[in-house]
Amino acid sequence: MDVVLINVSVSNIEQFDVNSGGSSSSSSSSSSSSSSSSSNSSSNSTSSRSSSSSRSSCSKIVVVVVAAVVVVVVVVVVAVVVAVVVAVEAVVVVVVVVEVVVVVVEVVVVVVVVVVVMVVVAAQM
Repeated sequence: MDVVLINVSVSNIEQFDVNSGGSSSSSSSSSSSSSSSSSNSSSNSTSSRSSSSSRSSCSKIVVVVVAAVVVVVVVVVVAVVVAVVVAVEAVVVVVVVVEVVVVVVEVVVVVVVVVVVMVVVAAQM
C-alpha cells in the first residue's frame, strides 16, 4: 500500500489593500497535507494487472511445453511402430527369399533326377 503525502507551505504572502491603495505584507504560513488514495488504488490495479498477465503468460508457457512434449511422444511412438513394421517386413522378405531359394533347389533336384532316370532308361534299351 503506497501513501503519498503532499506538504505545501506558503509564507510571506503580499496582500493588496484596495482601500489604502498600497500593499501590505503579511507573513502567513499554511501547510496542507493530503493522502493520495487514487494513486494507491491505481498502483494496486497496476500490480494486479501485472500479476494477472504474468499468470496468463506462465499458463501459456505451460500449455506450449505440454503440447511440445505430446508432439515429441507421438513422433517417437510413430517412429518405433514404423521401425517394428519395417523389421517385420524385412523378416518376411528374408523368409520369402529363403522359400524361393528352396523351391529353386527342389526344381533343380527334380530336373536332375528326371534327367538321370531318362539316361538310365535310355541306356537299358
